[in-house]
Amino acid sequence: MAYYNENETQKRLEKVREILRKKGLDAALVYFDELNVANGWYLTGWCGQFEKGAVLVPVKGDPMLLGGPESQPFAKMNAAIKDTRCFPVFMVPDEEYPNSIIINFKQLNEELRGEGTILRKIGFVGTDTIPLQVYNEFKAGFEGIEIVDITPEYEVLRAYKSEWEREQMKKAVHLCDLAYDQMVAAVRPGAYEYEVSAAGEYVCRKNGASSFAYSTIVGSGERAMAVVPTATNKQMNDGELVMLGIAPRFNGYAGTFGDTVPVNGVYTKRQKDLMNYMRETMQLTKAMLKPGMTGREIDVPGRKYYEKHGLEKYIICPFAHTIGLMEAESPFFGPNGDFVLQPGMTVMVDISFFGHPELYGGRIETGYIITDNGCVPMSPKMDEYFSHNL
Repeated sequence: MAYYNENETQKRLEKVREILRKKGLDAALVYFDELNVANGWYLTGWCGQFEKGAVLVPVKGDPMLLGGPESQPFAKMNAAIKDTRCFPVFMVPDEEYPNSIIINFKQLNEELRGEGTILRKIGFVGTDTIPLQVYNEFKAGFEGIEIVDITPEYEVLRAYKSEWEREQMKKAVHLCDLAYDQMVAAVRPGAYEYEVSAAGEYVCRKNGASSFAYSTIVGSGERAMAVVPTATNKQMNDGELVMLGIAPRFNGYAGTFGDTVPVNGVYTKRQKDLMNYMRETMQLTKAMLKPGMTGREIDVPGRKYYEKHGLEKYIICPFAHTIGLMEAESPFFGPNGDFVLQPGMTVMVDISFFGHPELYGGRIETGYIITDNGCVPMSPKMDEYFSHNL
């Protein structure tokens, strides 16, 4: 079993080749690692452990998966691209693999030339994350090669979700719905934050989560000011709020929810007012999710509402962002955003405040699929829950 879809993979490879042909490039090198997983996963449905890697996509010919010897058997079993080569630069430093065939980029260049593939001009994807050593060794191995950054052109492919991608995300969001119930049920005075995290992660894994797009968020009391506080051994206290979030992936695609609930089960008047301000802002932002809108437009109603209630100084994050292989990924729809919404895109409405002197921080979040006429919720349950005041 594997997490990729062969039909999707072939369509994506062809889209990459279209970029190469348009820009007069001989190949693309798509860098990835465990933190920066999305660009590689988009073509492979896979990411190795411990080691870094890249996908080499010639404009003509079959792609190769470049990595290390520890991940190689895993790749051959589970990656969409199974033609692999191992390189020291992608390996765990100083580790030895005496029975593995390990080459360098000069040897790869010679191999390709022997097969008639001459690389003179190549597009790099992931230039903001690729290690300098990988860049330098590749350039030395392919002496005289011209390197062009095609990261923006490549990553925009991921912004437009196919029907298959949207189905995976809806399944991930279903896991979020299950996790929400279990996490809220675990919240009580005296419980540890990690108990709440464990409750959500367990039900997600039990029901098919392939991984998590971020470490589960459980931040109680002042820890909610941390924006993305992962669960710790702090005990939750009576009277506190606790911010919750989880991001299971299904076949690599993320879902998420965000909510902020009272540890003792009852909001104070002040807590309830602030939660309702966020709910009102969510509805204003959701109403802007329709084709043709940009971040500059989407952001305005919610920001004005925050200003009306004196919350603008506590805005850290924009109110809308894309979700896909990463829980928060480009394009973002902040106050200076010009990317245009189109049908099929998947967007999170993510309303938050941080640094409040009394209530510290909080978040509510749920996602939508853009349609021809507006948007539909990925989680009808959470959409309904946030659609009215407490």
